[in-house]
Amino acid sequence: MKIAIVTGAAGLIGSEAVRFFSQKMDMVIGIDNNMRSYFFGEEASTAWNEKRLEETIENYKHVSADIRDFEAIEQIFKEYGKDIRLVVHTAAQPSHDWAAREPRTDFSVNAIGTSNMLECTRLYADPKAVFIFTSTNKVYGDTPNELPLVELENRWEIAETHPYFKNGIDESMSIDQSKHSLFGASKVAADVLAQEYGRYFGMNVAVFRGGCLTGPMHSGTKLHGFLSYLMKCAITGDEYIIYGYKGKQVRDNIHSSDLINMFWHFYQNPRQGEVYNAGGGRFSNCSMKEAIALCEEITGNKMNVTYTDTNRIGDHIWYISDLSKFISHYPDWYWQHDLRSTAVEIFNSMRERI
Repeated sequence: MKIAIVTGAAGLIGSEAVRFFSQKMDMVIGIDNNMRSYFFGEEASTAWNEKRLEETIENYKHVSADIRDFEAIEQIFKEYGKDIRLVVHTAAQPSHDWAAREPRTDFSVNAIGTSNMLECTRLYADPKAVFIFTSTNKVYGDTPNELPLVELENRWEIAETHPYFKNGIDESMSIDQSKHSLFGASKVAADVLAQEYGRYFGMNVAVFRGGCLTGPMHSGTKLHGFLSYLMKCAITGDEYIIYGYKGKQVRDNIHSSDLINMFWHFYQNPRQGEVYNAGGGRFSNCSMKEAIALCEEITGNKMNVTYTDTNRIGDHIWYISDLSKFISHYPDWYWQHDLRSTAVEIFNSMRERI
């Protein structure tokens, strides 16, 4: 029997992984205790998605466990043992703003929780099991802000003379000596630990440093889920606040389905302790101002936008992921969802839920 374990199973990436790998595996075990509602309030609850998974996927089993509880996680791994062929670890505290409120909670979820998942995989799963960790571009701290940037009408852009201009930021950028935010620091700890389990123990581990991960199943909220929350405000008329950089800060956006496809390609031909940047790259990116214009076009509504000069600590002015390394390792992979089609999907899904 082939079993996949997915943490954060009712979240955006987790639920996409559940749906995808339920077609590839005999069983998918989802671990999720809806801490997103604790982090961001009831509006960010993933209970609706958990229910949807349980009702629509026959070979799915949901377990409400806390990844910080080693004994609870260990019990799951002991039960299924060597049948576990894949672990997709997406559960996290994902907001650098929220991390500053409860640094110990943030670190325990992101770092200790990841340690528990890695160790249980090492002790109990199939020795050739694949472990996929969803890291973040925040591990680079604010180093990207030191790049030479040019101000355009609606966005910041990197100078054409810089090597990163063509494809974006690659994995050679240092993660050291920069301001990460506490969230970024806890993810650095988990990121490096996952690499070490791959290289030290010879485990099939991949670290995917995500840009903005998005898609129709996102429970976007003020502190996390940029494109989803933006679209929600465009539909409802709720105030949306832009924090600094004239609203020209640039993000790349990768559809959850495209990210899961990256996981699938890695699973079929894994490596030990590999690191990949994972985002929309030059294929799918936008500034805040451009995203607002797109949401207004799709919804037909004028957004209620407020601007403040104070930027978020550790926020990136310009960030576009370079996926050249991953594509060189897995040349059959490429993006399937551009920015506009992704935004339309989010709009259609959100209209049904609001």
